[in-house]
Amino acid sequence: MTSSDERQPKSRRGLFWLVAFIVVLFAIYSAGWFYLANRVRTEADKAVATLNKSGIQAGCANLQVSGYPLSFAVSCDNLAYEDDARNIAASAGSFNAVAQIIQPLSPVADLRGPLRTSVPGMVPLWIDWDNLQANVKLSWPLPRRIALQADGLSGQTDPADDTDPVELFSAGKASGQLQPNGGDIDYVGSFTDLEIDPDAIGGRVLPALDAGGDATLKNGVALIGTQVKSLRGQKVEIRNLDLSSGTARVTVSGPLSVDTEGLVDADLMIRIKDPKAVATILAGAIPEQKNAIEQGFAALAMLGSEPSMPLKVIKGKASLGFIPLGKIKPVQ
Repeated sequence: MTSSDERQPKSRRGLFWLVAFIVVLFAIYSAGWFYLANRVRTEADKAVATLNKSGIQAGCANLQVSGYPLSFAVSCDNLAYEDDARNIAASAGSFNAVAQIIQPLSPVADLRGPLRTSVPGMVPLWIDWDNLQANVKLSWPLPRRIALQADGLSGQTDPADDTDPVELFSAGKASGQLQPNGGDIDYVGSFTDLEIDPDAIGGRVLPALDAGGDATLKNGVALIGTQVKSLRGQKVEIRNLDLSSGTARVTVSGPLSVDTEGLVDADLMIRIKDPKAVATILAGAIPEQKNAIEQGFAALAMLGSEPSMPLKVIKGKASLGFIPLGKIKPVQ
């Protein structure tokens, strides 16, 4: 027997064991996939049952797990939550979350509107969008990052309420990203073409606005764990908050806090581009201070096209340099 004849059986045996290894590996993967799919359904049912025992109705209607073998997808026809004891209710349209096998800890989720909410002290809301997507980087005990992006976002009072619906706002695009930073939580976000209906802000008039923000919620991780229901006692560090409309631009940075009585305190630095254009916007938004705003910004314009000045809020009383802006109502 020649050496080539001896190598052929060895090659066949090697190929056989390679195929066998791949088959076993695929079988193990398949078993793991279907085990996880069943575990998702079981845990979802347990979570709903636990909430129901507490008097809370919640559900993910027609829960489906799919995507085998190259992805793992969880979907349902609609989401709903109702807590009669606290008189809180929320619902949304279909939900779909997909994680690719090559990136199992980075699922992408889509949610269909509208989001309908009912909370004590607020009119029922109807918030809708053309597209809403979430990207998550999973980790333990908290995700490393949660990013949301919405196109065609709008809000109004719920038309199912007894009163006629009131348009509240609309925005071309809106995005936000949250991620833990030690014990704090960092936030980066933006929106474009935000239009606020005058009826939603007491007849005050604002032009279309663009904005971007970068801030940190102090002790944010602990606050999530305690399910805080109030802004009182909270602190925020604003690294950059940029608000613009046309040539007018206002950039804010500095600390802001809310005391136990709901009164706002802030020590912010304001940078203004095109003070005259900013004055026109503020005069429309705060008509009761129109004369003071126009006089103050006329003097401010003498400092140049991009002056800076402090914005102080002491126990809810706000002033921009020497220009009084009025009093901020206590927040809840």
